[in-house]
Amino acid sequence: IIALYEHRVFVEGALFNINSFDQWGVELGKELATGLLPVVEGKETAANRDASTAGLVGHIHQLRGVE
Repeated sequence: IIALYEHRVFVEGALFNINSFDQWGVELGKELATGLLPVVEGKETAANRDASTAGLVGHIHQLRGVE
């Protein structure tokens, strides 16, 4: 069933002239995560991040025992 779905996505992409395997969102996520890595590692503060990101980083630090 999964192979059928993958084939359908490929065929529809070919019909609509769309590259079904161009994952620009994945590349953007990698780029954004690279900038966030020093904050997660504790090398920078999360002060300049939005409240959601700061909260998640705080939770990660709490789980790791980082102050």
